[in-house]
Formats: sequence, structure tokens, C-alpha cells
Amino acid sequence: MQLNKNSKIFVAGHKGMVGSSIVRYLKKKKYKNILTADKKDLDLLDQLNTQKFLMKKKPHFVIIAAARVGGIMANNNYKADFIYQNLQIQTNLIHSSYLAGVKKLIFLGSSCIYPKFSKQPIKEEYLLDGKLETTNDAYAIAKIAGVKMCESYNQQYGLNYISLMPTNLYGPNDNYNLKNSHFYPALISKIYQAKIKKKKTIKIWGNGKAKREILFVDDLADACEYFLKKKVKHKIINIGSGQEKTILGYAKFIMKKMNVNLQVLFDKKKPNGTPRKILNFNLAKKYGWKPKFSLSDGFDLTFSNFINKKLNEK
Repeated sequence: MQLNKNSKIFVAGHKGMVGSSIVRYLKKKKYKNILTADKKDLDLLDQLNTQKFLMKKKPHFVIIAAARVGGIMANNNYKADFIYQNLQIQTNLIHSSYLAGVKKLIFLGSSCIYPKFSKQPIKEEYLLDGKLETTNDAYAIAKIAGVKMCESYNQQYGLNYISLMPTNLYGPNDNYNLKNSHFYPALISKIYQAKIKKKKTIKIWGNGKAKREILFVDDLADACEYFLKKKVKHKIINIGSGQEKTILGYAKFIMKKMNVNLQVLFDKKKPNGTPRKILNFNLAKKYGWKPKFSLSDGFDLTFSNFINKKLNEK
């Protein structure tokens, strides 16, 4: 079945940063049949209920944005939660989609599935080519299992389940809790708090030299719709931006955007994580997809949402 404005599209994980972006994007594009389910109505850790939901709703397409996610501290401290919950959620959704007759599905992975010391930029073919970063290996192994599950179901059952591998994401509805957030929202929160409290310094993990690529979340939403429509023969496709800085470079960029000048202190007892992580997304470009948002525009939209959340908390 070809994707059209009346297609039934189930977005799993619609309350998170990625899922909410996908739902906003699809509504903006005038899709009329977007299916979502709140956690109280559908616990994706529950195999039987997930199966019943999909068998009843019979979506034409499924996008798996549901996952247990977090930054380096959360990944390292809650490995059991990360591997169990992610394996359970994606297994239930992929298998139940197959049982419900879903022919096309998008599984969203993460660039952390690739080896710690991959050649850069990272190509899709480097998967399973070396050791993983130990701080997030539990999450990465779960996501690798999801990629392999999609490949296996395609091979055995003739399905079209695609795995999109986004780089580090940021955007509206992000998580700014310093105990479990990713580095970019953590920097936004730290610098903002330092500014309003008139502090002179901020502290960041490691030596600030680790390099990261980031992608505005609405670009990933655009990629999801694009590859639902597109006929592709590759089943794992990197989704990147080509926008890369060191952690310190991002801190300086955010300070400039917030019009504040802080001294950056380094907590070198904390890990740096992978030294460099930038995706080669030439394959996506060959299929005709490319990101639309600049780093500056993406930040402005994200920071506006961050401020609104702060005002609503008061």
C-alpha cells in the first residue's frame, strides 16, 4: 500500500521528543489518520496488550519512536532498565505489527549502535565492526537487536521494515533533567541556569574535546515521512546533519546565542564517551533526503520551547 493522507499511521511513543515531533509533522502535512496510545491505555512492555491493540487498530504503517532513552549517566547507571525495556518494547511492536499485517514499519535506532572507534564519518556497513562504547552498550545492543529483527522479518516474511539511524537529536519537548538528559539539552539548561543566577562558571563532563553531530528533531520527522513514501532497497539508513562541533564548541555556541560569557570548567573524572561520532548519510542523500534546519534556527525553536516550559512550571 502506498502512503496517502488517509493511511492509518501508528506512532508509538508520541509523548516523547521524537514521537511528538513526528505527530506534529504528520498533522501539519494533513495526514488524517494518526494513531497514538497513552501509556495508561497501552503499556508497550506488555506483549499481549500490544498485540491486541495492533490487531484491533490494523494500522497500515508503524513508526517506532518509543524507547527508554537518556544521556551518558543514565545509560551507564541503569543498564538493566535500558536493555530490558528497549528489547521488550521493540520486540512487542515489531512482532505484533507483523501479526497485524503491517507491511511497512520504521524502526528508529541511534548512532550509538556503531563501534566506539568506527572510521569517521560512520557508514551503515560499519555496524558490528568493532567494540561498543561501554557507557551505553546495553542500549546499543538492544537497538542492534531491533535492526536485526527488522532484517530477519523482512527476509522470512517478505516485509518492508526499515531502520533509520539518527545522530544525536535535540528539539522541542526535550528532556532537561541533568541526571538523565543528553549533552545538548544539559548544556542549554546549565548555561541558562548560570545566566539567571548570575554565576561566572559552568562545569561540563570530560575534557570538552569529544566531537558530536546533532540533528534538529523535526528533520528526523521529515525523514520518517520521506522514507515511508520512498521505495528503498537498503534496510538501514543513517539520518545525519553534517553539523559537528566539540562539546566545548557547543557550549560556546549556546553561550553566544544566550548572550552570556561563562568560564567553562572540566570535570575530568567524568567520561568523555565516544571520541567522535558523525554519520555518513550519503545513502539518505542518494535517495533524495537532506536536512532542512540550520543549527541556529534549530536552537531558536528549541530554546523558545524550553523557556515556555520554564514559564509553565512556575
